[in-house]
Amino acid sequence: MRKLIIGLAVFVVVLLAAAALVPIFFKDKIKGRLDKEIAKSVNARVIYETDNVSLSLFRTFPDLALSVKDLTIVGKDSFERDTLAYLPDFSLGLDLMSVITGDQMKIKSVQMDEPRLKLLVLKSGKANWDIFIPDSLAAAQDQDTTDFKMGIKEWKINQGQIIYQDLSIPFGIAANNVDHTGSGDLAKDIFDMTTKTQAERFTMTYDGVNYLENKKLDADVTMAMDLNKYLYTFKDNNFRLNDFAFGMAGSVGMHTEDINLDLTFKALETDFKNIFSLVPGVFTEQYKDVKTDGKVAFNGYVKGVYNETTMPGFGVDLKVNNGTFQYPDLPQAARNINIDMSVKNTDGNMDHTFIDVRKMHLDLGKNPVDGRVVIDGLDPMKIDGNLKAKLDLAEVTKVFPLEGTTLRGLLDVDAQAKGVYFEKHMPMVTAKLNLTNGYVKSSQFPAPLEQVTVIGNVSNRTGNAADTDIQISRFKMLLDKEPLEGRVSIKNLAQPQFDADIKGVLDLTKLTKIFPIEGTTLSGRLNGNILAKGKMTDVDAGRYGNVQASGTVQIANLNYKSTDLPQGMKINSAKATFNNEQVALQQLNGFLGKSDVQMNGTVSNYMGYLFSENQPLRGNFTLNSINFNVNEWMVDEHTGQTVPSSTKEAQGVVQIPANLDMVLITQAGTVLYDNLKLQNLKGKVTLKDQIARLENVTFNTLGGKFSTTGSYDSRDLIHPKFSFGLDIENLDFQNAFSAFNTIQKIAPIAQLLKGEFSTKFNLTGELGSDMMPVMSTLTGKGMIEVVEAVVANVKALSKISQLTSLNEVQNFSIKNRGFAAEVVGGNLVVKPFDFTVKDIKMTVGGTNNLSGKIDYVVALDVPSGKVGNALASKLTSLSGVQNLKGLERVTLNLGVTGNYNDPAVALKGSSLKAEASNLVKEVVSSKLESVKEKYNITTPTNKDSIKAELVKRQQEMELKARQELDKKRVEAEQKLREEAKSRLNRLLTPRKPVAIPPADTTKQQ
Repeated sequence: MRKLIIGLAVFVVVLLAAAALVPIFFKDKIKGRLDKEIAKSVNARVIYETDNVSLSLFRTFPDLALSVKDLTIVGKDSFERDTLAYLPDFSLGLDLMSVITGDQMKIKSVQMDEPRLKLLVLKSGKANWDIFIPDSLAAAQDQDTTDFKMGIKEWKINQGQIIYQDLSIPFGIAANNVDHTGSGDLAKDIFDMTTKTQAERFTMTYDGVNYLENKKLDADVTMAMDLNKYLYTFKDNNFRLNDFAFGMAGSVGMHTEDINLDLTFKALETDFKNIFSLVPGVFTEQYKDVKTDGKVAFNGYVKGVYNETTMPGFGVDLKVNNGTFQYPDLPQAARNINIDMSVKNTDGNMDHTFIDVRKMHLDLGKNPVDGRVVIDGLDPMKIDGNLKAKLDLAEVTKVFPLEGTTLRGLLDVDAQAKGVYFEKHMPMVTAKLNLTNGYVKSSQFPAPLEQVTVIGNVSNRTGNAADTDIQISRFKMLLDKEPLEGRVSIKNLAQPQFDADIKGVLDLTKLTKIFPIEGTTLSGRLNGNILAKGKMTDVDAGRYGNVQASGTVQIANLNYKSTDLPQGMKINSAKATFNNEQVALQQLNGFLGKSDVQMNGTVSNYMGYLFSENQPLRGNFTLNSINFNVNEWMVDEHTGQTVPSSTKEAQGVVQIPANLDMVLITQAGTVLYDNLKLQNLKGKVTLKDQIARLENVTFNTLGGKFSTTGSYDSRDLIHPKFSFGLDIENLDFQNAFSAFNTIQKIAPIAQLLKGEFSTKFNLTGELGSDMMPVMSTLTGKGMIEVVEAVVANVKALSKISQLTSLNEVQNFSIKNRGFAAEVVGGNLVVKPFDFTVKDIKMTVGGTNNLSGKIDYVVALDVPSGKVGNALASKLTSLSGVQNLKGLERVTLNLGVTGNYNDPAVALKGSSLKAEASNLVKEVVSSKLESVKEKYNITTPTNKDSIKAELVKRQQEMELKARQELDKKRVEAEQKLREEAKSRLNRLLTPRKPVAIPPADTTKQQ
């Protein structure tokens, strides 16, 4: 016995050791297979960390569990901003022997904990879950070439969230807190699949209307699966929404791209209480104690083909006989609930839908409600119906629980409609709605709505839209003793005529507590009066002189914050007055986010903008601010959270609305933008035709003075374009390198220069999804003037010094030297420019690109005596001149190529003439043309303006040089006169120094 126990113990230890070691041995193998399968089979971004992949033999024993934490699947192309699935804990149960011995790993189970799935179909019919790459070779050979074999027998979802939205129908489903289990041998072609599904909140939407909202779903379904025939047949099933149970019979066939539906459904229970549970607000804790009576009959069918262009036919019948309900704590009941209705559509064409509500009656306490309607077709819609109710609202609250709310008042509704509704035609209608002495009070806010009166009538006795008359002859209410009242009249719906008079006070704080707006915080007071009278034909035609409109609105302590505007807006005070032509905003004082603003201006064409399509809203505003923080307006469009300035992730392209025509003149003391602090910002911004333009925007930052013009074109959101004209004075090289990403990319040498520069440059290109320039699209031209710069520690110059033994070129300074440059396809082309280092004349020009490659030509005009022996022998072989020292000067032609951080320098040639500039110009001109040809650019940007700028710079430098020489000549003459006076024994005639013309540093090719 003892040996048996020891043997069992040894066996258990070995088994446990194997269970612990198997995952270690096979983790890399399975991880490699997983990566390979994703790359081969999935056309989407699958994001997960390697450290979040684990294996265990204990979790799904005897299978091997492959678990992945925080797995995210994001679509591509149209869905690149949509997360298809986020799986915090995703597990596959793998057959252990298939892992150890087989080429294919067999999946036996799947489990997802707290998944968030978003299934989306675009209007085009494209679905975001269509991410699997078909294996055409495997399909042709009828083989499975995947590394994983599907042998799934069970699957499970714990506490999931599933959203399905089909924009092509449009139809949507949302299910929260979903628990789902399923079983069935998916390795077989014919089997039974059993599923159990529960959702705490289930919502179904069609065409923007929630037909089911936040219902509890419970579904047990067994389906016969025939994968060969693509036929799925309902067997045992039970669906339950709240307390309403119904069953399904029939089949779904998918042997082609069409879906063939042949389904029937009916209520499994006939008590009125079951369907009563679907009424919004009914299914609460009190529901179980509600007394009900009456019977229900409910059945229907769906039969036909569903595809991108066809809907199946359908029908629903509902009857309620003598329904009654009474809540236990309320004194009165709703009785005599009788409904007899049917909905039919035989061919799937939604316009052929027939709705017949033959009877609808209920008594809410002592208040009867009666109605009937027949709707034949949806477009056009033939309608015949009526509704009549006289309700004492206080009586209604004795029947239906409205916790924390008090209602009073008499509501009288009497409406009839008969005829056909389509464009410019409507049924004959007579309807009245009267509410007198209304009262609404909520426990969430003690101030009630009092003395609510609404008297309204609608009439049309001919069926022509032109003969419609809508009169709200009076509406009035007191909100915490503050009045709001007025009247509204609308006639002739074909060519509407309006007449409105509204005045009073709106306390938004109180109003939004009574009628809250989801996701929005709103407070403040509006006090005003508004008069408007006219015809929409005049508005559409812009004949605003025929429209009478006037009014004034005072705004005080207005605060607004929403999910779309998380930074918030506050208006301490403002006044708006308006007439037919415009709205004038006066003395607005407040904050946008944390930024103070003061604004005045006018808005015109507001009627055309509000009431007509494709008419612009025009405006002119002046905006002043002491401190404006742009960074807090850089928010993620999905979360609404402020994006840190350091983030590099794309936040989406900004689209300028097509119907805005705005001019904004701005002045700000300090503007924070990314890592820059802009001082004394002034300028004009215009918005028109989806293009934003900057005009004469000036500011100071980084010690320099900036002046900018430019535009941002959002008409093509795939390739948004920008143009930018920049005039900078006295900017520090290293500050510019640290602050501007563009300089880091195309001019990295700025990091090594100490000093200041000025520039006039024009750039054009595209912006990426992060609203930053796409470097490869940059094209531009301009002038750069080095005010003063110390050049040191440049590797290319160090290597030139090593090759030529000219130590002077390693460290030197440049002052008041300008050069022209172009940007072509993101490549910087520096045109030849001259400068002098002691007695060495240098000419430099060339190109560098985004990848750090450089290709420059440097010509050195040096005294021949400075040429070392080693270099002299090379020059002799190149030129054929044996005695270089017999020459006064010699020109060295050097090529600087390779990587910016480790360039190569080589002697390319020499000349015995002073033609350094010409040598470099020829080479750089050739390089520029090759770059333009590569990027298919034939027309230089701003050629005339750059040429004019070069001439201007040349003239300025020549004038400076002449002034400097004149000054030196005067000083020399004065010195000679003093010397002559002190040496009376000699008569000297002062000689003027020879004026040396300045070097031409601004010549262009």
